[in-house]
Amino acid sequence: MRQLTIERAAVIILFALLFALAARIPVDTDTWWHIRSGEHTLTQGMIYTDPFSLTKAGEPWVNHSWGAQLILYAAWRLGGNFGLAVYVAALATAGMALVYQMSPGSVYLRGFTTVLGAATAAVFWSARPQMLSFLLSAVVLYILCLFRSRQADRVWWLPAIMGVWGNLHAGFSIGFILLLGTIAGEVLTRIFQPSSERALSWHDIRKLALVTAVSAAALVINPYGLQMLAVPFQTVSIGALQNFIQEWNSPDFHDRSTWPFVILLLGLLGAAGGSQRQLGWTDFVLVSGTAFMALMAGRNIAVFAIVATPVLAAHLESLLVERGWVVQPVRQVTPRMARLNALLVGVVILGAAAKVLLVLDARTVAAAQAEYLPVQAAAFIRAEQPPGPMFNSYNWGGYLMLALPAYPVFVDGRTDLYQDDFLTRIYVPAASGGDGWRDILDSYGIRLVIVERGSGLARRLREQPDWKLAYEDEIAAIFTREGEDG
Repeated sequence: MRQLTIERAAVIILFALLFALAARIPVDTDTWWHIRSGEHTLTQGMIYTDPFSLTKAGEPWVNHSWGAQLILYAAWRLGGNFGLAVYVAALATAGMALVYQMSPGSVYLRGFTTVLGAATAAVFWSARPQMLSFLLSAVVLYILCLFRSRQADRVWWLPAIMGVWGNLHAGFSIGFILLLGTIAGEVLTRIFQPSSERALSWHDIRKLALVTAVSAAALVINPYGLQMLAVPFQTVSIGALQNFIQEWNSPDFHDRSTWPFVILLLGLLGAAGGSQRQLGWTDFVLVSGTAFMALMAGRNIAVFAIVATPVLAAHLESLLVERGWVVQPVRQVTPRMARLNALLVGVVILGAAAKVLLVLDARTVAAAQAEYLPVQAAAFIRAEQPPGPMFNSYNWGGYLMLALPAYPVFVDGRTDLYQDDFLTRIYVPAASGGDGWRDILDSYGIRLVIVERGSGLARRLREQPDWKLAYEDEIAAIFTREGEDG
């Protein structure tokens, strides 16, 4: 008990609160098509052609998240919404624990910067395969930090890690960004600061380059072979992602959820400029590179948080040391103080557990999901079983894939399958009720439509004598086509 100092208690409290922060209700529509895909892979084997949609059925599809989908499906089967929330919270907390380990300074400084980093990354946290990429990004950066600081040489673990990552999610590209950014930074250090004590030797740089090459080769060990390597490049080339999907757009700084990112970025600039510690070339390359990525697409904010948080901690520590503002850690405490610390830890853990349980209460979950997902509309279709084929909103395709397995979706979140031409030439004109919307529905024989009640297509269908409004609630409208031949 005498080892339970206030610093150790603070660390336990920090991660209990981070776990509670990360436990959230699953409302992301992409969660559900990943679960459906995981179920299909587990019960029917690997997916090589699309088995879920009306419009792309039988076409080749590289399901790059197949391994993560099995994990998501297991979490869903074992714990439902609670299992998905624990999946997110566990991966988020583990990733931030590695960020904490990479950060120098006192417990309190590291705790402060870790909380800021977590608040920054939290906009990304949801029950999707990307959470595994979040954790593995932290793992790769941690191994590189150990190598750069000469604390431990674990870089030959990276090919195995990248090989596993390549079977979990196409976010493995982040691992190579971190590797190549580190190599570039260390080369610049050797060129411009060859006498720096923190610089890696040319031998070590060559070793990192070899590890990177072997890691790239390890990616080929997957069910799709060389096709997996092209997925990240194909994904970022899809214009519809930037045009229609919020997380692929630049951050909206009017949205307060992005403000921690602004604080972290500006705080890092201030700390680096105010401290006597020089910003190393490797830190500069990684921070500036990931900051640019985050400014281009909001989904990259979490990667920036992983990279920037330890750098912020290092410069804040330098600022504090330069001014003599150093908190000396307590090595041992009296039994009475240890009992008080234990009581404090227990109260916080109980409070965090209560928060998680309250957030994930069945009624709370149902209300939240009904606000974002067409839960009641899908229940209506299951009960009434109107004839298809079905046209659906892109935003709801992933949820409907799991909620209505008997109805192939018209479109869903798999933009790598649908590609720009289909999304911009077929889906968008139809969903907006623009020119040719009727011809598009006719060409696919659509007899059932489920879309947002205020959408352009919903307004058009309300005016058509051969279409009937069969159901409507606060978010969704369902239309059925009358007449035998549709």
